[in-house]
Amino acid sequence: MLDWINKQYAQVNILASVCTGALLLAECGILNDKNATIHYMDLDRLENDYPRVKVIRKVKFVDQGNLLTSAGISAGINMSFHIISRLFGLEIAKQTAERMEYDIAL
Repeated sequence: MLDWINKQYAQVNILASVCTGALLLAECGILNDKNATIHYMDLDRLENDYPRVKVIRKVKFVDQGNLLTSAGISAGINMSFHIISRLFGLEIAKQTAERMEYDIAL
């Protein structure tokens, strides 16, 4: 699976992880020398097991351009709206959230 993740990272415009998916990205070395976040219960694990990752606490997601990580599962929703906003604009992100009956703060 790690080889597959690395291959995907080499050919996609955006790679995003939700919750503990950041551990897989860290294991691949993708997060080395980058800012990242993860579920609050795993922040210390990410920091201790992968010292080259710059762990950011108390945020819903971290955007590093082509690489994004989010905290817990619901934080992945916030990150998804952020990605929609980047790709299609803030208005489309707001319209999408409205159709889902989801309150976003962008």
